[in-house]
Amino acid sequence: MKKTITYKASGVDIKEGARLVSLIRPYAKSTMRKGVIAGIGGFAALYSARFKNYRYPVLVSSTDGIGTKLKLACMADRHDTIGIDLVAMSVNDIITSGAEPLFFLDYLATGKLDAERASQLIKGIAKGCRDSGCALIGGETAEMPGIYKSGEYDLAGFVVGVVEKARIIDGSSIRAGDKIIGLASSGLHSNGYSLARKIFFGRLGLKFNSRVKGLKKNIGAELLTPTRIYVKPLLTIQRYFRIKGIAHVTGGGLIENIPRILPKGYKAKIKKGSWPVQPIFKLIQRLGPVREDEMFRTFNYGIGMILIVSKRDSKGIVERLKMLNEKPYLIGEVVKRDKRGKAVVIE
Repeated sequence: MKKTITYKASGVDIKEGARLVSLIRPYAKSTMRKGVIAGIGGFAALYSARFKNYRYPVLVSSTDGIGTKLKLACMADRHDTIGIDLVAMSVNDIITSGAEPLFFLDYLATGKLDAERASQLIKGIAKGCRDSGCALIGGETAEMPGIYKSGEYDLAGFVVGVVEKARIIDGSSIRAGDKIIGLASSGLHSNGYSLARKIFFGRLGLKFNSRVKGLKKNIGAELLTPTRIYVKPLLTIQRYFRIKGIAHVTGGGLIENIPRILPKGYKAKIKKGSWPVQPIFKLIQRLGPVREDEMFRTFNYGIGMILIVSKRDSKGIVERLKMLNEKPYLIGEVVKRDKRGKAVVIE
């Protein structure tokens, strides 16, 4: 008689998955908000669709991951902040429409589930949810031996928010003369890591703990700096001022993301030197070496979010953002664009 085989022997540990659920319950509970009916533990999460403060509520959704920044977390065996990046990439997307995040779900896939490590990932996700005011309402953990190498994993996030239909921000009212405000990033955020890793750990042969002149942290810690979440200050600003357009500066940088909110016939004129560029970007550019146009197309280059507002409101918005602990800079303006001209000019 052949010896029987179990699911665990094939690489999937159901008990470890159950242990993870028990470990992450406190993190999920710390993010709860009104509207949550049933969260983690069931087959589905439930959220009430009654929005008392909205006359015509419109649901807004987004999904994203964090790319090869995950490689750094695995390299350092540090997993407690990468979840912040996961939340940030999605909630920063929906705030561009003026939406308030309601709830978030995550997807974790790995070759072999380690409940302790996975709970650290969820701890970071919960922190990101608290920082953006949304509930961590559910998720999925998939243990897939043979798909992922030992110690590796992937993350994806999903957010649903709501905005009043009449207050949707879509860029349609943008006109020549409007001012462009840039909000400082915390570093690379979650984009351009394939290039950054190639330079620092490939071409230069550095280790995670290597010190590089010009940086206050070691290179690994600097690159693991979490993505800044802009949701709460931007929701506050909307109460007092009209924002015509918002662009989340992710892959493609200023060059690719600003045109997504510009009406036909207009372009963004960006003034170089109008904001401070963090040392990490200057190092990448110098040590690569990387051309300046490639830097602007690959990285956020120190600006994580763009606001387009009327000239009349620009100074007031900048002052209010400073009061909310943001670092805003007037970095350009909207001008007329000819048919063959570029949508973004940086000079």
